[in-house]
Amino acid sequence: MELQAIKRVYFVGIGGIGMSALARYFVMRGCLVGGYDKTRTALCAALEQEGIDIVYADEVTAISSAFQTPDEHTLIVYTPAVPKTAAILNYFKDLGCKLYKRSEVLGIISAGQFCIAVAGTHGKTTTSAMIAHILKATGHDCTAFLGGIASNYNSNFLAGQNDVVVVEADEYDRSFLTLHPDIAVITSMDADHLDIYGDASELQNSFRLFAGQLKPEGSLYIKWGLPIEGEGYGIEHTEGIYAMNIRVEEGQFVFDYGNPEVYISGIKMLLPGRHNIENALAAISVALKLGITAEAIKAALENFTGVKRRFEYVVRTADHVYIDDYAHHPEELKACFAAVRELYPGRKLTVIFQPHLFTRTRDFAAAFAEVLSTVDDLVLLDIYPAREQPIQGINAEFLLDQVTLQDKKILNKAQVTGYIEVKYPALLVTVGAGDIDTLVEPLKAIYHA
Repeated sequence: MELQAIKRVYFVGIGGIGMSALARYFVMRGCLVGGYDKTRTALCAALEQEGIDIVYADEVTAISSAFQTPDEHTLIVYTPAVPKTAAILNYFKDLGCKLYKRSEVLGIISAGQFCIAVAGTHGKTTTSAMIAHILKATGHDCTAFLGGIASNYNSNFLAGQNDVVVVEADEYDRSFLTLHPDIAVITSMDADHLDIYGDASELQNSFRLFAGQLKPEGSLYIKWGLPIEGEGYGIEHTEGIYAMNIRVEEGQFVFDYGNPEVYISGIKMLLPGRHNIENALAAISVALKLGITAEAIKAALENFTGVKRRFEYVVRTADHVYIDDYAHHPEELKACFAAVRELYPGRKLTVIFQPHLFTRTRDFAAAFAEVLSTVDDLVLLDIYPAREQPIQGINAEFLLDQVTLQDKKILNKAQVTGYIEVKYPALLVTVGAGDIDTLVEPLKAIYHA
């Protein structure tokens, strides 16, 4: 479908972070936009305020008349998170409509434009947000579709006035193979989504296919150690793209950036953690490739406030720190906890973790148990199922049994607030990709009481 032909867009599962960014884009283009989602979240409410008609009943009669009889100017977008049995989804299928995934629509939008695509099993949201922020803050400009709410803009969609597009290239279901970027970044290739890929080698093959879709004369930046050819970046290397002199000064990470042509000293990061320094290496390299000066890049990075739910400070006082993070893979947990320990050495760490997906919990149970055993006090919530049906024997108890920590327990969300009221930990971290974010405000209120 040609972008210029699209006049009306209906989203089945509009409340997702990626889907909502697309919805905002089509509103900006002047299209009529509507959609369905099962839950009215804060993000859905924001979309409604922006003029989008959203229904929350999975009933064909709920579809507004403007979308009841789609024509050649109507685009139907769906997310795999919506069950295949959904009535609205099947209504459009039965009409013979071609249904597009979010990634396919990003392919339509980015075709013919200068596309910067960031891929990786983790790190892609922060890295793409960093790149977009640098381009915006330095006046280079871009349009950006982000997988999280960029704190500087309070949005997951940034509108631009040029032909530069920054997108997250999602490896789930091989979605990123619809993109043909001019510049690509691969932040990580850790085993994940094994319900789709079967094993890690198939996941790696998919990333290689993505790298192979780079346009001629395009640039590919990869984290050191990944089994793909490209310009490597990493910490404490002295060749390629590297970070040196990493230190913590007045509660902030500071580092120097180097490549064979450019050296930038004393870059201050509001975002904590060595993993975010690696993300910054990629973002800086992309910006330099576009001709942005080192001084402008440094200034932009130093006021980048991050992405909501990516190491987000909820409470930060002399006596108490509460951080909320989206981490849902063992490597992400490891990076999060390492950053916490480096910033707050000697403090006892209390963690509330909500496992995400039965398959991920099953496939990485040993790795989850190993990293969770490194904290001081662990609270596990039940597994958040998302799109999955339960798997017999795979539950919170299954995971907790493998954690070697002595101070560990399973609580429901209602019990968590009471536990934290009594314990009142000096250092608290909530982690997970499900609905654990609904605990943030109640826990914040405890500290501000």
